[in-house]
Amino acid sequence: MLTYNTQLKKLALPEYGRHIQNMVDYCRTIPDFEERTACAYTIVDTMEQMFPTEGDLEEYRRKLWDHLAIMSEFDLDIDWPFEVVRKDELDTRPEPILLPDPRVPYRHYGQLLVYMVEEASMMEPSEERDALVMLLANHMKKQLLTFNPDGVDDERVFADIRQITHGAINIHPDELTLYDFKTLPAPKKKKKK
Repeated sequence: MLTYNTQLKKLALPEYGRHIQNMVDYCRTIPDFEERTACAYTIVDTMEQMFPTEGDLEEYRRKLWDHLAIMSEFDLDIDWPFEVVRKDELDTRPEPILLPDPRVPYRHYGQLLVYMVEEASMMEPSEERDALVMLLANHMKKQLLTFNPDGVDDERVFADIRQITHGAINIHPDELTLYDFKTLPAPKKKKKK
């Protein structure tokens, strides 16, 4: 009767294949400690021949010994040449990343642009801050035009900046004029001849 891979034990590291896994399983059954260690070295040499490296050889061999420990289910009693990874280290999850409040009051601007306007409001009044506010205001107008192609007046952008910064940046429309952005029509498709 045929034996299919779907009926066999699942491989811990399938990139090495069933034959290497069978070698590791056999190595675990060897009763003599010295012979078992020699078998493990042979398995790692075979793995290295299957996947040669061009980089740091010592770091690569350390990785191969870690893979041998994983394939043996951390149950191989040999004289390990390196400190191998432990099973509890392998299943650790990173700490969750705390994200800021997902509710963005001005979704059409994006969270990053709102953050940049808030940061600009914390700067001391200077020419650098004025240039930054000018760039941000023009970008905000461009973003508004994406959502409302019929037109956007500068007053709305200035009112949004005033509201985002809680009045720290107050721009009047007669002080500053933003660029006029126009949406270009889509290019006409040429007919194939």
